Amino acid sequence: MSNKNYLQVGDKAPNFSATAVYEQEFKQVNLSDYLGKYLILLFYPLDFTFVCPTEIIAFSDIYDNFESMNTEVLGISVDSEYCHLAWMQMDRDSGGVGDLRYPLVSDLNKEISLSYNVLNQEGKALRGLFIIDPHGRIQHSLVNNLDVGRSVNEVIRILNAIKHVQNNPDEVCPANWQPGDSTIKNNVNLSKEYFKSI
Repeated sequence: MSNKNYLQVGDKAPNFSATAVYEQEFKQVNLSDYLGKYLILLFYPLDFTFVCPTEIIAFSDIYDNFESMNTEVLGISVDSEYCHLAWMQMDRDSGGVGDLRYPLVSDLNKEISLSYNVLNQEGKALRGLFIIDPHGRIQHSLVNNLDVGRSVNEVIRILNAIKHVQNNPDEVCPANWQPGDSTIKNNVNLSKEYFKSI
């Protein structure tokens, strides 16, 4: 399956409404519910697999950091909400994910994965990650193949950089930028100050 409507950074994030599991209950979530906040969409292939629980748990364990940054997280796979619930009711030491700090969304009809261009030929979601800003625009996208997990620390770094440049539109963030590091003035002449300092 392929989608000829190629999604790019800067585009409006495709809206969706779906059933999710949160705090052991089913709830309806809509992308539009998150306007006014940053949102991380965390697509992953399947519940009850190997790399997936490590990512899902890592994002949950550091959720307080996201919350302090006005950021929410949604995990999304092509599993049913019943499968999500069973996975969350399984202990972590048995391959489950236990109680999570954010919802897991069911994309059983695969429409969300397709609209974000992460659905592979086998009908699973690739490891797609999207950072959506409070206005509903995609500011970052990353897609890994099924066998490679993502870095939570890098997501936080990128989120900090996105927030910084949105709050300081005359600045841009260089490679490996961390909060507190020098930025570059978005100006041909003023940018030289940064390059002289490195």
